[in-house]
Amino acid sequence: MGSILPLLEQAQNATRSIKALADEGKQQLLRNLAARLLLHADDIIRENRKDLDKMPDADPKKDRLLLNKERIASLAASLEDIALLPDPANQVLSEKKLENGLLVRKLTVPLGVVGVIYESRPNVTVDVAALCLRSGNACVLRGGTDAFHTNQCLVALIKETLQESGTDPNAVQLMPTDRDLINEMLTAVKYIDILIPRGSQQLIDFVRENSRVPVIETGAGVCHTYVESTADLDKASRIVTNAKVSRPSVCNALDTVLVDAAVAAPFLSLLAPSLEAYHVEIFADETAYGILKAGGYPQLVAAQPEDFGREFLDFKCSVKVVKDAEEALEHIRRYSSKHSEAIISNNTALSDRFLREVDAAAVYVNASTRFTDGGVFGLGAEIGISTQKLHARGPFALEKLVTEKWVVYGDGQVR
Repeated sequence: MGSILPLLEQAQNATRSIKALADEGKQQLLRNLAARLLLHADDIIRENRKDLDKMPDADPKKDRLLLNKERIASLAASLEDIALLPDPANQVLSEKKLENGLLVRKLTVPLGVVGVIYESRPNVTVDVAALCLRSGNACVLRGGTDAFHTNQCLVALIKETLQESGTDPNAVQLMPTDRDLINEMLTAVKYIDILIPRGSQQLIDFVRENSRVPVIETGAGVCHTYVESTADLDKASRIVTNAKVSRPSVCNALDTVLVDAAVAAPFLSLLAPSLEAYHVEIFADETAYGILKAGGYPQLVAAQPEDFGREFLDFKCSVKVVKDAEEALEHIRRYSSKHSEAIISNNTALSDRFLREVDAAAVYVNASTRFTDGGVFGLGAEIGISTQKLHARGPFALEKLVTEKWVVYGDGQVR
């Protein structure tokens, strides 16, 4: 393809069609799409297999790429959940009548055309399309080459559903994966209202640095869990293990364990068998290395400075022993990507301080960082986890896919 501008223009034109849908129409559209995904699950799995077969089994991103019957059923369920959420558009935020008789209202309205650039995860295709359609937006999707066949299949099913409902199918557009065309998307200020990169830090940095379209970052997750000296160590071990191994390739997975020196030896001795069962490679500072080495931990590496502040996205993590909460807070301040951070502690005052002082989109006390997710937080689904502070922070979902418009009713007033 020589240019994606015709596709972008079609998406922009389609905003009229999706905005014209009543609330009930948008709800039914998502329910119809959920039914279509379940009906065509075998077709989706067949196309997904073509993508999986291109990726080495050892690649941790393979789990992110996988769609099976269970995950397709989960996608369909999330569509039903999104349909039940209130429409964030066309809500009256404020209303007042001025002394001159003008009636002034502030309303929520769809953003327009939402562009999303993402890697490896075909579930994002469905999540983004559903959130955009529910809020009255069109979307242009640029997935990675890893999920090419899966995304083609999913978008075809979405377009069929739109067509069947009498809505312009160009409201959801899949961009080609040709890298030479990505700059057109980044500079398409006439057609795209907002761009959201979701993927590696390299991708996010590239979009932020090169885009002329306003960008909302869904940042990489460098997530810490701090085990404080008053923590229940059994509970702490379960939380850390879950945060690391349940799905290590996702952005809310744990990357670094910080543990108070006072409990480092008993805690690491307790934690080691749980991580060893999953063959987790540990990059340990000098103190942690000595403790784990003495315990015979097999996959142990002496940590280098670059192993802190690193998003592993694999069965790997770093461990650092700290003298107290001050050192833990300073380490998080220095290395956090401001995604998700946790403290395990029975000290209420210190936990409250952690919640106040840690600058992140989601901060936890005595729970796994793996809960940072739009669906888990009751938002139906998410486009990503925003780590910036303007417009949206945390799970970027339905409620944030709108902006504001002032409408003014007059009767001949002039100024």
